[in-house]
Amino acid sequence: MITIEMNQPIESHYNHPDLALAVGFFDGLHLGHQAVIHEMIQIANQKGLNKAVMTFDPHPSVVLNPEKKRTDYLTPLQEKKEILEKMGIDYLFIVPFTSTFAKMEERDFIQNYFTYNKVKHVIAGFDFTYGKFGKGNMLKLESDKDGFEVTAVPKQAIANDKISTTQIRKDLKTGEINHANAQLGRPYKITGIVVQGEKRGRTIGFPTANVMPNDDFVLPRLGVYAVTLKRESTGKTYQGVCNIGVKPTFHDPDKSQVSIEVNIFDFNDSIYGERVEVLWYDFIRPEQKFDGIDALIKQINHDKQTAIESLSNL
Repeated sequence: MITIEMNQPIESHYNHPDLALAVGFFDGLHLGHQAVIHEMIQIANQKGLNKAVMTFDPHPSVVLNPEKKRTDYLTPLQEKKEILEKMGIDYLFIVPFTSTFAKMEERDFIQNYFTYNKVKHVIAGFDFTYGKFGKGNMLKLESDKDGFEVTAVPKQAIANDKISTTQIRKDLKTGEINHANAQLGRPYKITGIVVQGEKRGRTIGFPTANVMPNDDFVLPRLGVYAVTLKRESTGKTYQGVCNIGVKPTFHDPDKSQVSIEVNIFDFNDSIYGERVEVLWYDFIRPEQKFDGIDALIKQINHDKQTAIESLSNL
């Protein structure tokens, strides 16, 4: 996959074959986004076009709504790149979403990013908007198209509820991990590096891998989860139970940073410094403060058994 960052002068980025282009922010690359991209792939194959995706960075809210700007993501840009490459995309266009770009008139956007960019077919979700104040929509794109065809992909839903990045974010924040995963079409994933922690879990018989996210991922609700952990170095995947939180039994919650700690079942290797993937399957319980070590150990044993049962069908 060839990645093109469409910085100015934009005309310097037009040196590529004719394209079918899926366009959108695509945070999460959930089932709704996948429907758009699969439609693009089908059209590209039918018309003999290269398969392309256009996304934006950072999230438009950073420029358009600074008070409520979105700075964490379901799929940060690097994660998005890796998923798209696995989907067989030929070209990824990254458009810097700047204050200047936000003021671009609709026809200028169409010409600069579609017509002159050798796009022969534009595919987007039914609710895609573009241009100054977001006045452009899919109906207007159809009427203003210039040298390309347009396909709008209808709403994708589960039980009549629209699949959306906003809903998935809400689900993660409330611990509704199963509903989030259903919309994603896969388990939610956070990648990171295993770093040195307090090693407190080792002293009570539950050694953990302390995972520091390597990008600005949305963090799930604080609590205990059934997860799997994959080592990038070996490609092997292990089951485990994860606590994400501030460990209130040992720390003042108001003064502690959130950590992700995974107790990997039947595992004793040292993996400090390794890159790992944590996949989130089931929410077991909220984080809580215990009256003492014995109560904590008893609960951890119970959580571990719950996680083993939850993951038994994987």
